[in-house]
Amino acid sequence: MYGYIARRILQAVPVMMLVATAVFLLLRLTPGDPTDMLLGPEATPERAAELRRDLGLDRPLPVQWAVWFGHVLRGDLGESIFLRRPVVQAIWERAEPTLMLTLLSLSVAVLLGLSLGVLAAVRHGTWADLLAMFISMAGISMPTFWIGLNLILVFAVFLGLLPVAGYKPLSDGLWENVRYLLLPAITLGFYDSALLARMTRSMMLGVLKENYVRTARSIGLPERRVVLRHALRNALIPLLTIVGLMFAGLMGGALVTETVFNIPGVGRLLIQAVVRRDYALVQGIVLVIAGLYVAINLCVDILYGVLDPRISRSESRTT
Repeated sequence: MYGYIARRILQAVPVMMLVATAVFLLLRLTPGDPTDMLLGPEATPERAAELRRDLGLDRPLPVQWAVWFGHVLRGDLGESIFLRRPVVQAIWERAEPTLMLTLLSLSVAVLLGLSLGVLAAVRHGTWADLLAMFISMAGISMPTFWIGLNLILVFAVFLGLLPVAGYKPLSDGLWENVRYLLLPAITLGFYDSALLARMTRSMMLGVLKENYVRTARSIGLPERRVVLRHALRNALIPLLTIVGLMFAGLMGGALVTETVFNIPGVGRLLIQAVVRRDYALVQGIVLVIAGLYVAINLCVDILYGVLDPRISRSESRTT
């Protein structure tokens, strides 16, 4: 088991190096640089050259990459050019809204997605199955910004039940925090629940045909117990990967939703950094998001090995 975990950790190292290099090169190949934003169009060439020299942008790309990557290996993501503070601090200051939005959105996605998927599988071929799949298809087809704007129109403007936009920190109370995040969480969660519902239905249909499920029914166990304790429990194992990737995706992919609902999270900070050509901040945020993907994939792989020891044993035999 420990060898299995060690191999997964070693496999994550080159992935992070490739992501870091790709982000660095893409930013440098994009037209424009921070000096254009800092000095404006009326800056003289001499002043622009002086600022590039101060920021280290006049060095060759390999040298810039080596300096930046050396700092990253020491845990230093650099300093934001516009915010004038360390990138780690800037990300940490915006982490709470994004983390709370992610947790609430994931809860909506899991509860709705699993419920629709199980209902569709158990009532396969009936109107309930068709309705559940119609809802999931609608969730996949509709853009998140369109869902968010319609939720604002109905629940905030017409009914006045929830705030239009903004954010209240946890220090103001959990209920106030949830009130401001409920509409954006439903916006993101509804989209992800559609994919989870379809995958849950597919997994459940396969599990419900297994012999042990037929045996459980034949000995007279209640249908609820057969579905939840025997069928769903085994179907959840392959769904762990989807839920894990959803968590990482929500952490880094709430860009549009945070903008629509005016939430001061990491996603909105990334958009501002891209517009300003804040190299250090963009690189730091993307690297943290990529690290989340890798870490969650690693946790899912380890959890696979714990839930099904055959996976880790088969990995050991092949290496």
